[in-house]
Amino acid sequence: MATKKSVNSTKNKVDTTKAKESVKKAVADVKEVAEAAIDKAAAEVKVVAKDVAKDAKKTASDVADKVAVETKEVVKKVKTAAPKKEIKTTLCVQYFGKEVAEKDMIASVKKAWTKAGNKVADIKTIDLYVKPEEMAVYYVINGSESGKVEL
Repeated sequence: MATKKSVNSTKNKVDTTKAKESVKKAVADVKEVAEAAIDKAAAEVKVVAKDVAKDAKKTASDVADKVAVETKEVVKKVKTAAPKKEIKTTLCVQYFGKEVAEKDMIASVKKAWTKAGNKVADIKTIDLYVKPEEMAVYYVINGSESGKVEL
């Protein structure tokens, strides 16, 4: 019986060794297949990454072109909308040896406006009507408020 046990024990060892070798071979095969799959996937990722980078460059270029065009349009609109320079003028009224400058007339109107309890900041427009024969300046402020000041 001892020989039978020893044979069975040897047989079990041989079976275990064969199983280990079989498992090692299977692991090596799986490893080889996995490495091949990883290499293939990596190559595909590189191709996709190149395509994405190419698309991103194209999109960035398109956006830059659109921004440049829109910027030119905005600059053009701003230039056309910019107020034109006004001619600087000076007005002096001379009558019977007396002279009154426009700035002095405007100052008198503003003074009368503030004496009436208003603020100079509220003035949007001033229309002046000079009557030298009456030695007076009639005014209309903001199209509605009117009055008279002496020259």
